Amino acid sequence: MEAQTIAEALILGLVEGLTEFIPVSSTGHILLLGHFIGFDNPGKTFEVLIQLGAILAILSVYFARLLNILLALPRDPRTQRFVAGILLAFLPAAVIGFFAHGFIKTVLFESPQLICTTLLVGGIILLIIDRLPLKPRYDEITDYPLSLCFKIGCCQVLAMVPGVSRSGATIGGALLLGTDKRSAAEFSFFLAMPTMTGAFALDLYKNYDILSADDVAVISIGFVTAFLAGVAVVRWLLGYVAQHGFALFAWWRILVGTLGFAGLYFLG
Repeated sequence: MEAQTIAEALILGLVEGLTEFIPVSSTGHILLLGHFIGFDNPGKTFEVLIQLGAILAILSVYFARLLNILLALPRDPRTQRFVAGILLAFLPAAVIGFFAHGFIKTVLFESPQLICTTLLVGGIILLIIDRLPLKPRYDEITDYPLSLCFKIGCCQVLAMVPGVSRSGATIGGALLLGTDKRSAAEFSFFLAMPTMTGAFALDLYKNYDILSADDVAVISIGFVTAFLAGVAVVRWLLGYVAQHGFALFAWWRILVGTLGFAGLYFLG
């Protein structure tokens, strides 16, 4: 394995971990960056499979809470409703992702122009949402009604388009549906677990036969880097958004989308 490939995997893994849980689209970032640095991988598997590192980051940070949920699940109706809400929210993306997997990977993932557009448009929408005088009705994720969870899950489907952002779609949708900023971000964390695990499993099933030993090594490097960066972001994000909102991330999306278009124009 070449040193350049290792460096690229480290950089892309770092970008994945830093951007997965903030509303800027990690997939959009690593697809754009991979385009400009010439990173190539079979079936665009690297971008999906390194998300395992981000999944493990959530599991490590929320291990105690997840254990409590698991222990309370057989007897506590509130916990049972919360778990049902997460699974219900996961359902729309699971169904559409399964049937549209080929189109997403072979068409949407191959359009840097689309990614730049969705980054820009998503940034503007996020700015608007952040400035709306919304009045939250829900501030605790275990109190979310099942109907609300399902609607947030429908919003997550928009993130099938690279550049939209899974966390951006779920958090933005949750805010418009009456949640506060902190609980919206936290619900997005929990919803990420089945969603990203499902995407990982489906992509591995579809592409395991085209992966070489070198591909597995490169993915492993990216996944470890994504894990370490993801842990730092998960620990920091909830406190930040509760105090400052999402304007920083919206402006970042607009900046990256603009630079992406400039790069495509001048560099191709």
